Amino acid sequence: MTGSALYRKVAEDIKAAIAAGTYPANTKLPSESELAERYSVSRGTIRQAFAALRADGVIASRRGARRIVVGGPRVQSFGELLSFSRWARAMGEVPAGRVMTLERRPATPAEAERLALPDGAPVYYLVRVRLLSDRPVMIERAVYPDRVGVLVAGLDLARDSITERLEELGIVFTDAEHVIDAVPATAEDARWLGVRSGVPLLRERRCTTDRAGQPVEWSDDRYLGSATAFSIRNSVAVNALSRTPTAADLYSRRPPPLAVIILTGRGPAARR
Repeated sequence: MTGSALYRKVAEDIKAAIAAGTYPANTKLPSESELAERYSVSRGTIRQAFAALRADGVIASRRGARRIVVGGPRVQSFGELLSFSRWARAMGEVPAGRVMTLERRPATPAEAERLALPDGAPVYYLVRVRLLSDRPVMIERAVYPDRVGVLVAGLDLARDSITERLEELGIVFTDAEHVIDAVPATAEDARWLGVRSGVPLLRERRCTTDRAGQPVEWSDDRYLGSATAFSIRNSVAVNALSRTPTAADLYSRRPPPLAVIILTGRGPAARR
């Protein structure tokens, strides 16, 4: 077995042990020397395995200290529409945002279609990295029609929940359609989330409307799979969930994934 295959095998084995609860969240992993002896490999191979696990967001480390298992994924329910900030506070976390881009520009054809706007109508485009207690867990790329975006631009986007503040200003996010799939992290995603390029991310694309049924937001949110999981509850009586192999109208010209999950939601707020 090559050196590359060796460290990957060790990393996958440790990851499986973490998932099985052998190494609970916030506990220290065995030392390099202990693991090297256990797997009959060099300490250099163990260090490579640790580097891969750290890049995947599975462990954290400080110089001179043992590696710490990062807490398991935080579960978000789609049983109701809930803002990112409210969800974070409910778990005892501190929500925050880091604005990467905020600009007013003409809508692209896809954005205009999603927001029911004329071609080239002005929109506000926001890119924000969302944090849970200072840990980056999600990148949101949101587009707002001009009447909503001008209000968003006036908020403290490092701390404010867009949903909650807009609600105070009379714009209530009432209904949403969510499309959930997995995509590899781009170089930009990886840099902002502190992971390797190509790491799988959970992507939620969402179109949200107000009480009058007017689109108020079109968003592409990408979550660290190691930090967040989604839960969906449905029944034979009420089933807002569907699965499709193509959903061609929701994609660019690149080939679509094998399957996506589409669901609709109704509630007091959207996920912001």
